[in-house]
Amino acid sequence: MSFETFSYRQLDAYQKAKEFVIYVYALLKQFPKEEQYALCDQLRRAVISIPSNIAEGMGRMSVKEQIHFIEIAFGSLNETMCQLELAYELNYISQEHLNTSEEFVKEITRMLSRLRRIRLDKLAASKMH
Repeated sequence: MSFETFSYRQLDAYQKAKEFVIYVYALLKQFPKEEQYALCDQLRRAVISIPSNIAEGMGRMSVKEQIHFIEIAFGSLNETMCQLELAYELNYISQEHLNTSEEFVKEITRMLSRLRRIRLDKLAASKMH
C-alpha cells in the first residue's frame, strides 16, 4: 500500500495532532514516578486518541460517521487540555509548556473545525440531490 492509500495522512489536522502527541509524550518524561500509572496514562490515552480518531473517521464511508469521529477527536483534545492544566497546577509542567500546549490545541481545533465544516457541507449537498 502506498502513502496515498491512507488519505488521512495528508490532513493538516492529522499531522498537527501527531506533533502534539510527540510533544505531550516528551512532557510526560518529567512527571513524577507516582504519576506514571495515573495522570500519565490518562494523558497518553487522551492525546493518542486525537490523531487516531481523525484517521478512523476518514476511513469511514459515511460522511455522518466521519463527522462523528471528528467530534470524538474534539472531545479528546479538550480532555488532553484539561489534564495538562491539572499537570500545570500540580507543578509537573511549566507555564511555558502549558502555553505551548494551548497553542497546539487552538491550532488543532481550527483544523478540526474546518474539516468538520467541509464534511457538513458535503452532507448537506448530498441531501439536496
